[in-house]
Amino acid sequence: MTWSATPGRPARAPRAPGARLGGLVLLAAVVACADLFAGRGVTPEGVRAVLLGAGADPTTEHIVLHLRVPRLLVALVAGASLGMAGLVLQSALRNPLAGPEVTGVTPGAVLGAVAATGLGLAGWDSPVTVVVAACLGGFAGAGLLWLLAGRDRGDPDGTAVHGVLVSAVLAGLTAVVLLVAPGELGSVVQWLIGSTEGRVWQHAHLLWPWAVFWGAVAWLLAGPLTLLRCGDEQASAAGLATGRGRGAALVCAVALTAGAVSAVGALGFVGLLVPHLALAVFGADLRVSLPGAALLGAVVVCGADASAQLLSRLLATALDADRLTLPVGALTTCVGAGLLLAVARRRVDER
Repeated sequence: MTWSATPGRPARAPRAPGARLGGLVLLAAVVACADLFAGRGVTPEGVRAVLLGAGADPTTEHIVLHLRVPRLLVALVAGASLGMAGLVLQSALRNPLAGPEVTGVTPGAVLGAVAATGLGLAGWDSPVTVVVAACLGGFAGAGLLWLLAGRDRGDPDGTAVHGVLVSAVLAGLTAVVLLVAPGELGSVVQWLIGSTEGRVWQHAHLLWPWAVFWGAVAWLLAGPLTLLRCGDEQASAAGLATGRGRGAALVCAVALTAGAVSAVGALGFVGLLVPHLALAVFGADLRVSLPGAALLGAVVVCGADASAQLLSRLLATALDADRLTLPVGALTTCVGAGLLLAVARRRVDER
């Protein structure tokens, strides 16, 4: 999982990208089934009875069709959005360390969603307001990083350092909001950690059209982004207005991130690491890598959600607890941090 393209020359795409995409679609279906059958309250036999229309009781049918299915769809779409957003950011900025989590986009979107809910600007009956607030916060975070980075925007290490500073500032502002409205802590903790718990059809209906629209925009920007990955000089020589292309890409990345954050909160390291995997599997042609990143993001988040539910059941049994829920964001953060550390140590060893 390394930045594969030499500056000025894109990496050669692997053979048979269609077969690889087809394999990922099959893997996503398998992971989705695992997520659907995971969890408490309904046995696998009950889920199978509902799916086959074999006369399950109303409670089982309600849990499967109105709780588990929308939760599954939200996990898939949010993961796809974060995967595409990360690849768009890394390509537009030519920075392998760029990602929604470390460029101020995710912390800003979290701040917007928390402020909208904690300060009474939005309610569960108006989720559109949360999306708008998350978008505004995401743009504010990205803009703050852009101003701080200044002339060092092309330096990956410098951008990462400034991103950490911006994230710390935005996290502090989020803490201030929670201090002002401590009674809302329970309702906003989902955005601080990242969780698919309690997601219903309302969230799915709001998220998927947003993700489809901005995902289509990202794919239309695949050509300009591929040129930007080669450097501004080469992109300009090919006739691309680099400023406009980069600006459009940043708007698209922020919108994709904000939509995902408004639905599931801050899922750590998904948008940072999934693009590296997509580039390693599909190559630097973003017309192929962007759909690959979407599928990989969906697989990662949905698989993490299924794993979190299974681990919650095991921990509840071991600790003799009536109800114990492991947020999916905690799992992605722990696993992602471990993978990032392994990649960093590998790069140090290669030097």
